[in-house]
This record gives sequence, structure tokens and C-alpha cells, in this order.
Amino acid sequence: MKITFLGTGTSQGVPVIACDCQVCKSDDPRDKRLRSAISIEKDGLRIVVDCGPDFRQQMLTENICSVDAILITHGHKDHIGGLDDVRAFNYINRTPAQVYAAGSVRRIIKRDFAYAFNKNPYPGVPEIVLHGLTNKSFLINGHKIIPIRALHYPPDQFVFGFRIDDFTYITDAINISEKEKEKIRGSKVIVLNALRKQKHYSHFNLVEALELMHELEPEQGYLTHISHQMGRYESLRPELPDFVHLAYDGLTLTF
Repeated sequence: MKITFLGTGTSQGVPVIACDCQVCKSDDPRDKRLRSAISIEKDGLRIVVDCGPDFRQQMLTENICSVDAILITHGHKDHIGGLDDVRAFNYINRTPAQVYAAGSVRRIIKRDFAYAFNKNPYPGVPEIVLHGLTNKSFLINGHKIIPIRALHYPPDQFVFGFRIDDFTYITDAINISEKEKEKIRGSKVIVLNALRKQKHYSHFNLVEALELMHELEPEQGYLTHISHQMGRYESLRPELPDFVHLAYDGLTLTF
């Protein structure tokens, strides 16, 4: 299995427009963060998790020429805003994009990209096949996907993370129930969101993410969905336990 971090930033990305903080002005490429997304490759299958506004740039940067499925964690624009750009894959590969999303998210996609779902669509609009996503395991080309339901914003705004084999990816979470944690346990590699050091109302901060890493005990942990408020990559590394790392755009894991 090969994991590529296509983007590791929060909804604004890093650098943030008009910001002159030391992170946004950093010349370290590991401090440049597109909106969060990953690519998963396994036995000829390629899955992308989330399709934010930077999708086009991410596909070009990593030279990704085909995608078998797109899993959507939730309906916020930094996770679905790039769906129009699947048009390129439609044209080149002559196949619709296979997008998996929860019912509420499918409704948002149909609203925001209504032109793609008209009965008489304009030629060239994105071709998207929407598949249902619930809190039950499902298969894509014979590969088992385990959804993990996490709270994003209390009391009832949820996101889905995903486990494939020994890899678990969760972003934009503020709380994970004990029942859902059981789905994660045993993962060798876990990716969690960690927005910043300060407490936040809808995302794990650094302390909360590290506490959960220690509880779940993966062999390796990676932090993503990182804002400029977290600090520079190089300054954060000494603060992390040996088995936890800050992810950065373009980082590739093979296991």
C-alpha cells in the first residue's frame, strides 16, 4: 500500500491570504500546505480521500492520471470544492467519477454542482456517479473500506474517516466514540487532524491528537489538517513523541 499526502492544510491552506506570520512567510516547502486530501494505492486500485479546491493542482503535482474512487469525509467546501475538475478524468479516461458520500453530503454536492445533475446537462459538465456511504463496511473493486464516524461540530455534525487494512485516516474530528475507536485499534499507521496548539471548537488540537495517538498506539502516527497557527514544521518536530510526525504535502508512505 502506498499513501501520498496530497494536501495537509486546513480550510484556508498555508500560507493564508494576506498573512505575514513566520509560518506563512516560511521558505520551508514543508510549511506550504494545500487543503487536506490523500491518495491511497493498493493492488492497482487508486482511491482519493476528499476533493477540495486544490484537487487540480494536487493531481498535476503527483502526476495522477486516473482515480477509481473518491471518498468524501464531509460536505465542507475545502473537502468537495474541486469536484468540477473530475471533468478531466471523464474526458481522458472516458468514465464517470465514482464518488462515495453520506446522504447529507450527496445533497450538498447535488446543490453545489447542480449543473452536473441536470436532466439535460451542458456538454462538458463533470460526470459524477454518487454512491451512498453509511457507517457500514463496503467494497471497492474487492477492497474492504471501513468507515469511522467521528464528531466534527457538536451536537450532530459528523464526518467519516476510513480504514483500509492497517491504515486509518481521520480528519476534521473533535471527538471519536469508544465504539468507533474499536474500528481503529490495531492500525499500524493512523492519520489524525491536529489544527493548532490552542483549543478549537470543531477540530482536535495538538494535545488532543497526541492523547488519542497514545491511546490507540499505532506503530506510526501522522498529523494533518494543520493551520498556520500550529507553528513551523521544523520547530514542532522536537515537541512530538518519536512515533508521531507532522505530515506535509507530498509525503509518501509505503507499507
